[in-house]
Amino acid sequence: MDASARSASFGRVVVVYGGTSGEREVSLKSGAAVLEALKRQGVDALGFDPREGGLAGLEALAPSAVFIALHGRGGEDGTLQGALELLGIPYTGSGVLASALGMDKERTKQVWRAQGLPTPESITLTADADWNGVIAALDLPMIVKPVHEGSTLGISIVRSREELEAAYREAARFDARVMAERFVQGEEYTVALLGDEVLPAIRVEVPGGFYDYEAKYLSDTTQYHLPCGLDAEAEGALARLCRQAFSAMGGQGWGRIDVMRDGAGMFWLIEVNTVPGMTDHSLVPQAAAHAGIDFDALVLRILNTAVSA
Repeated sequence: MDASARSASFGRVVVVYGGTSGEREVSLKSGAAVLEALKRQGVDALGFDPREGGLAGLEALAPSAVFIALHGRGGEDGTLQGALELLGIPYTGSGVLASALGMDKERTKQVWRAQGLPTPESITLTADADWNGVIAALDLPMIVKPVHEGSTLGISIVRSREELEAAYREAARFDARVMAERFVQGEEYTVALLGDEVLPAIRVEVPGGFYDYEAKYLSDTTQYHLPCGLDAEAEGALARLCRQAFSAMGGQGWGRIDVMRDGAGMFWLIEVNTVPGMTDHSLVPQAAAHAGIDFDALVLRILNTAVSA
C-alpha cells in the first residue's frame, strides 16, 4: 500500500485537544502539531476542542478514529476513552482502566509496589495531616504534588516543615488529593514506549535542579541528553523496567515513564504519562527522532496503533 492509500485508509481522523484541565494550553499545542502532521501526510484530519462542542459535537463529526491529544483530566483519565468505547470509535493510547490508573499517581505506585517494582515511598496528605509524622516517614527533602495533575502542575520540593504545609496548599489548588513522595537525589530520565518498541532514554538536566512547569515548557536552558549517557547494560535495564511498569498498569499504544536514578545506580519509577506531550519541547518526539522516526512518521505510528488494535 502506497503512502496516499495508507493515509486514506485511516478515514476521517479527529484530533481531540484543548479541553478544560489545567494542561489546556499544552494540549492545544500538542493537538495543533499532531493535526498539521496528519494533514501533511494526506490524512483527512480535523481538530476538535471538547470545551467548545462537548461529546455531541465530536460524535457529529463522524470520526473513523480519534487521536487523543488531551492532557490531564477529561482526556487522559479514562473518561473520554470510555465514551469512545460506547460510541465504537477507535482511539489512540491506553484504554479506560490504564488511563484512569495512570492519571492517579498514588494508585499507579500501589500497582507497581504490588508487582515488586521500585517506586519511592509516598503518603497521601490532608489539611489536618501530622506534618511531623510525614517528615519522620519520608525525611527531608521530599516532593509534594497533586495526585491527578500532569505537566508538573502544583509540584514542589520541600525542605522544611513550613515549606511542607505551604506545598500542600499549593498542590491542593489543583486537586482535592495531594501526595508526598520520598525525594530521590540523582539523575532524571524519561523513557517513551511506542507499540512494542522502547525508544531511547532521555536524561533531563535542569540548571536550577528542579524540573517544574517552567523548566518543562518555557525554559530554553533545560538540557535533554540524547544519548542519555548510560552504558548499554544500564540503559537496557532501564528499558526493561519501563516496559514492565507500563505493562503492569495495562498501558497500550504509546506512553512515557519518568524515572529517577539514585547515587547507588538504582532506578526508581516516578509516574506514567498515557497521553504524553507532542509540543516542540516534548520528550517523545525527541526520543523518536533519535531513533530515526521523524515527527510525521511518529504521529502515523501512534495513529496506527489505534486503528490496527
